[in-house]
Amino acid sequence: MGLKEQIDLSRLPKHVAVIMDGNGRWARKKGMMRVFGHQNGVKAVRETVETCAELGIKCLTMYAFSTENWNRPKSEVDALMSLLISTLRKELHTLTENNIRLRAIGDLSALPPDGYRELMEVMEQTENNGHMDLILALSYSARWEMTQAIQTIAEKVKTGALNPEDISEECISDHMNTAEFPDPELLIRTSGESRISNFLLWQIAYTELYFTPTLWPDFRTEDVYMALLDYQKRERRFGKTSEQIQEKR
Repeated sequence: MGLKEQIDLSRLPKHVAVIMDGNGRWARKKGMMRVFGHQNGVKAVRETVETCAELGIKCLTMYAFSTENWNRPKSEVDALMSLLISTLRKELHTLTENNIRLRAIGDLSALPPDGYRELMEVMEQTENNGHMDLILALSYSARWEMTQAIQTIAEKVKTGALNPEDISEECISDHMNTAEFPDPELLIRTSGESRISNFLLWQIAYTELYFTPTLWPDFRTEDVYMALLDYQKRERRFGKTSEQIQEKR
C-alpha cells in the first residue's frame, strides 16, 4: 500500500502551515548562489499546493518572506522579489485550474510596487475560487502581527469602541491577519531546523509540529504524505486526558 492510500481522508487537518527552509543550503551543496535554491524551491511549492488541494485540505499557509528577511543582502532580496513576481504570473494558471484562491498576510505595504501590484492582481483574479485557500506570508512576522493587533485593540479602547473587559482570546484572534481562517492543525518545517522563526505564534498554540531534514527544494508530494501520516498518529488532547478524548469518541 502506498503512502497516499494510508491517509485517512476523514481526519485531514483543515489548515496546514509550512516553513519553507533550506534553499540556501541546498544551493551551497551544489556550489551555487543562494538564489539558485530559491528558484528551485518553486517546484516544491507547486507540488505541495497541488497535493494539498487534491487531498482536500482547505487552507495552506506558506512562509514565503519574513520581516527579518529584509536584512539579507540587497542582491538576494531583489532576486527574491523578482522571483515572487514571475512565479505569481506563471502560477496563475495552476491556481485557476485547481480552483485555489490566493490570499496574503503580512506587511504587504513593504513590498516593492511591482510585487504588490502583481500580488493584488492574482488575488483578485482568484477571488471566486473556492476549493482551497493558499495564504502567502509575505513581509510577515508573528511579533509584527501581534503588535499590530494590540495597537488596533488599544485604539478601539481609547475611542470607547471596545471595553477592556471585552478583550478575550476570540477578540485578539479577530484582530490577527488570519482572522478569517481556522488555526493551523499541522505545521511543517523543512531542512532539519527545530524552531518556529517568528511564524504564527498566536495561532499555533495547539498546532502539531512536524520537522523534516529534507531541504525545501527537495520537498515533494511523498513528503507531504509522510507529514500527514505522522499527524494522524497523534492524539490531539487540547489539555484534556487521553481517557476524556476516548470517552468523547
